[in-house]
Amino acid sequence: MADKPPIPDITSTTTQLVLLGTGTPNADPDRSGPAFAIVVNGTPYLVDCGPGIVRRAAAAHRNGVEGLAVAKLDRVFITHLHSDHTIGYPDLILTPAVLGRPGPLEAYGPPGLAKMTDHLLAAYDEDIRRRVDGFEEGNPEAYKVNVHEFEPGVIYEDGNVKVIAFPVPHAGWEHAFGFRFETPDRIIVISGDTTPCPELVEQARGCDILVHEVYSTAAFADRSPKWQKYHANAHTSSHQLAEIARQVRPGLLVLTHQLLWGTAEEELLAEIREIYDGEVRSGRDLDSF
Repeated sequence: MADKPPIPDITSTTTQLVLLGTGTPNADPDRSGPAFAIVVNGTPYLVDCGPGIVRRAAAAHRNGVEGLAVAKLDRVFITHLHSDHTIGYPDLILTPAVLGRPGPLEAYGPPGLAKMTDHLLAAYDEDIRRRVDGFEEGNPEAYKVNVHEFEPGVIYEDGNVKVIAFPVPHAGWEHAFGFRFETPDRIIVISGDTTPCPELVEQARGCDILVHEVYSTAAFADRSPKWQKYHANAHTSSHQLAEIARQVRPGLLVLTHQLLWGTAEEELLAEIREIYDGEVRSGRDLDSF
């Protein structure tokens, strides 16, 4: 049996991963919708914007993550356009603009994001007009959104990070992606919503942290045939993820978007550990790595 890789030492790095939301479409009051922040040298790079994203960022800032001050939230990378991953998008457009963001939101996402953005800005047109032209005298630049629709490959690069988008299969969506973030001291891979696929294995092989969605193998057996068909074509079981992790050997495997269906988190972790002997955590909102 191979030695277990060590958990990355976050005290000696400039890169921090913060789980802003680990939930699913289920209205779990303890878990906000899917959203993550990769903070590099104090600069935040958000992934997905489920419900609650801005308030979770504010909570992380209160907990000491300086890079997640609300006014700094100006970049987001969206895996796909399912509602639970985008309901917080208007919040991300508008709330930081009210609270001092100096310029536009830069939004990177699959084809369709521009259309969604146009409709949201139209829906909030009266609100934006009053905040900019009314007594608030808001900054009109802060209410703008620069949309960057992408195809697979390198979609963003600056002095802190290179972001690679790779396609993943998810419930028949034509455009669904995972992301590989390469920073000066870490490689972090976020699966997005996906079934097992070779592309993710190649992008994640040997990464420092793999953040991957998962559902309970045991609880799946009690789902109705309709939902079994859906989840088998949309998500990754604990046993499937354990096999992925055995191939990838990440420094740390972080579970998110956990579909538990009444299973305890400890049982979900046990399902993973039946097959995979590396370090694994079941993520919770505001966990930081």
